[in-house]
Amino acid sequence: MRFFLILSLLCVFALPMAAQTETDQPTSKISVEDSAENDAAIAVRIREILEELEDYKDVTVTVSNGIVVLRGTTLNAASIPELEGLVGRVEGVVAVENQVTESTDLVERLDPLMDRFVDRMARMIAYLPLLLVAFAAFALVAAFGFLITRFKQPWDRIAPNMFIADIYRQILRLGFIIAGLVVALDILNATALLSTILGAAGIIGLAIGFAVRDTVENFIASIMLSIRQPFRPNDSIEINGDEGMVIRLTSRATILLSFDGNHIRIPNSTVFKSRIVNYTRNAERRFLIDFGVAGDTDLTSAREVALNALNDLPFVIDTPAANAWVQGLGDSTITLRCAGWVNQRDTSLALAKGQAIEAVKLALEQAGVEMPEPTYRLATQGAIETKSVKKKKKPKKEAVVLEDVKADEALDHIIEEERNALSNEDLLTEAAPEE
Repeated sequence: MRFFLILSLLCVFALPMAAQTETDQPTSKISVEDSAENDAAIAVRIREILEELEDYKDVTVTVSNGIVVLRGTTLNAASIPELEGLVGRVEGVVAVENQVTESTDLVERLDPLMDRFVDRMARMIAYLPLLLVAFAAFALVAAFGFLITRFKQPWDRIAPNMFIADIYRQILRLGFIIAGLVVALDILNATALLSTILGAAGIIGLAIGFAVRDTVENFIASIMLSIRQPFRPNDSIEINGDEGMVIRLTSRATILLSFDGNHIRIPNSTVFKSRIVNYTRNAERRFLIDFGVAGDTDLTSAREVALNALNDLPFVIDTPAANAWVQGLGDSTITLRCAGWVNQRDTSLALAKGQAIEAVKLALEQAGVEMPEPTYRLATQGAIETKSVKKKKKPKKEAVVLEDVKADEALDHIIEEERNALSNEDLLTEAAPEE
């Protein structure tokens, strides 16, 4: 019973749908339009469109049964694929057969080039007054920047030295040049080019920076040395084993005068990274002298004798005080080290050291302190004999103190003459802070 009920409901719903489907089917005949008239209309429409476009002047159109065949040449190879999409949008087109090729005729290709050249020249001539105005604005702004940087007085007051002042002036000039360029591009309504120009300048600057890395490093080191000067003119210094007196500090190198009278030129990048020993910064300087005494020497008495001899020298200062101590023990000798201090701005260290050696040696001899003597061991047949070679005793004499142990001023005169000759290139100033 239930089965018959469901079957009857399906029949009730299926009959209206079947009736509706039968009524939607077309009952009239399909008509065929005149294909010749349609093809002609399509061809006319495509020709009218192509005549308006410069790249397709030499393209011919034929249409058959809605199929468009394009033949001919064009000067622009990129416009050939675009032609299919353009023609395909015309109503009634079934397919497009594109047989258009790029023209290789020399005359046809040169004629547009000449036309474009003439057109650009005409535009340039028309644009020339505006270009002149933009160039005049750029030149005016740049010239103003160069004018205000010619005066040294305000920049020398701001900067710690002439080198830094010159850097300030160069930065200001560059700023005015960029400002003039911005004004000129704004007049030409081409400010979009500024980012391109700055980007290219940044890339070029980065490449140049890597190429001249040592030069850039030396330049930065020159700036740092000129701001915080680790030495002054005439200072006696040592840089990486090179000793001499400072002549000048330039923007590229530090010039020294060796104690032999030779010029030593050290790049500032090397100076900035090196260990610098400045002997002149402190007036007091110590000298050391060593003496070898015999093994049976009374070391306490020997130290007192040496110390008294040092203190009796007029050029040895009281503070810091002189001193003497046992430095080491050898096979047949004991090393006694003596140290004395001098004011090196008034006294020559080399002369003072030589005079101290002579004075201490004589004092030790007068006190009976024996110097180590050479010992020879002789091997003979049947016996070994050791002999000591003793020096003949010489009459005692008093130590002669040199009257002139002043600092040598000859190098100071040489340095002063060279500094006066090239004073404009020197970056060392007394006003700069010391490290």
